[in-house]
Amino acid sequence: MAPRILLARHGQTRWSLAGKHTGRTDVPLLDEGRRGAKLLGERLHRPPFAGLPGTEVRTSPLVRASETCELAGFADRATPWDTLQEWDYGAYEGLTPDEIQAVRPGWLIWRDGVPDGESVAEVTARADEIVAWARSADRDVLVFAHGHILRALGARWLGLPLDFAARIRLAPTSLSILSWAYGAPAIDSWNDRGHMG
Repeated sequence: MAPRILLARHGQTRWSLAGKHTGRTDVPLLDEGRRGAKLLGERLHRPPFAGLPGTEVRTSPLVRASETCELAGFADRATPWDTLQEWDYGAYEGLTPDEIQAVRPGWLIWRDGVPDGESVAEVTARADEIVAWARSADRDVLVFAHGHILRALGARWLGLPLDFAARIRLAPTSLSILSWAYGAPAIDSWNDRGHMG
């Protein structure tokens, strides 16, 4: 069996709702985010997922991801992993894209990185580490993490440069599945929020 990686983005927070870059700031879930996490968990415990027996689970240690994991019913199986933390936005932490564009016109995180934070190369290396772990054994994996690192995973799973991630948006409490087609890495589903009703 070729391993798949299931990506669960954390639930809605005050900062994600406002469009602020939320890297290492530990912003808690809103009530809407907690509700979405429970709905995601209910979906993953019904067929065809049926609780994902045999699947290895890891979560970012940041509270918005770890609480999503807990509310979804996977905390007892999850290992916290620093590599799943969100992009370190450095000087741009807490700013919206419009606020950043006002001081740096034309800026694109996927190409330019951030001052005093992680570079594109550093995020690429972290995403590659996660991909290598996911492919390291004959079992599926489920990760609870953040928008930009999960989009980076999507790009690197496909073997594409990080800037491809600019084209694959990801909503809070979404479920995505990276798998295989004709022996090559593929996107099975992306940004699926069908469980949100």
